[in-house]
Amino acid sequence: MTAQDSATRSDRIAVTAATPASRAGTAGTGTGTGAGTGTGAGTLQAALGVIAFSLTFPATAWSLDGFGPWSLVGVRSVLAGLLAGVCLLVMRVPLPARKHWGGLAVVAAGVVVGFPLLTTLALETSTTAHAAVVVGLLPLTTAVFSSLRTGARPSRTFWVAACAGAAAVIAFTVQQSGGALSTADLYLFGALLICAAGYTEGGRLSRVMPGWHVIGWALVLCLPLAVAGAWVALGAEPLHLTGRSIAGMAWLAVGSQWFGLIAWYRGMAVIGIPKASQLQLAQPLLTLVWSVLLLGEVLPVAAPLTALAVLVCIAITQRARG
Repeated sequence: MTAQDSATRSDRIAVTAATPASRAGTAGTGTGTGAGTGTGAGTLQAALGVIAFSLTFPATAWSLDGFGPWSLVGVRSVLAGLLAGVCLLVMRVPLPARKHWGGLAVVAAGVVVGFPLLTTLALETSTTAHAAVVVGLLPLTTAVFSSLRTGARPSRTFWVAACAGAAAVIAFTVQQSGGALSTADLYLFGALLICAAGYTEGGRLSRVMPGWHVIGWALVLCLPLAVAGAWVALGAEPLHLTGRSIAGMAWLAVGSQWFGLIAWYRGMAVIGIPKASQLQLAQPLLTLVWSVLLLGEVLPVAAPLTALAVLVCIAITQRARG
């Protein structure tokens, strides 16, 4: 072996050894005290986001004690939009480029307006446990939308697991509704579709701007419509403020719609989307726990079993995508 061959081989070994470390550092999973601390903080932030989201349905049920469904969504959006606007103003965040406003409109329609409205309408006649199981399909629906949006071609295992998860949820909803889909179920499935579109577009935009900027500008974009909608709805629907309804509204606006998303996006930026998605698998099960502890609901045996089945399917799709 010549000296030149030895040098070339050494260079290759150095590059091979450096590449995983560089990638690990980028993903927030590198070795060393600083990297380990960053990964732990990122996991904690993502977990806090999941906990905040898992409380959304119980908080909505509490809010419905005093607000009508349209008033609830309007006031929630106004409060979250004002909070987002103040934060963007204080941080002196510049306006997004004109080419991004279309994507922000999709995020606003799906995450700020569509999902809250449709799930609120569903929870007028559905239990939070039932809604949690159905909406537990959201990660799978988002993955499908993402594949269609980006042109990716997931493996056959991915599609089999996705279809199995969908079949489990549909079987659960039909069984719970006495053999046919109820109006609440139609609302929930519509919420799945429109929220998945918003999540997909939000994920795309988060590649070019911080995630909290995405949800912040989406909330601000909806603010004029939210103010008008809240004004009309509050005049048309009865309002009976109670401690529970005020607490629920406060959590929806501040916890679920704003700080929960900030923690989720920050954590996801540190530990990466695949690891964050694994944490989100616990969200439907957490909501089932909150529905019992906070609302006193009695869970049908099929609810936790279906939630576990969906969890397994989502875990398989995550591994298949990876």
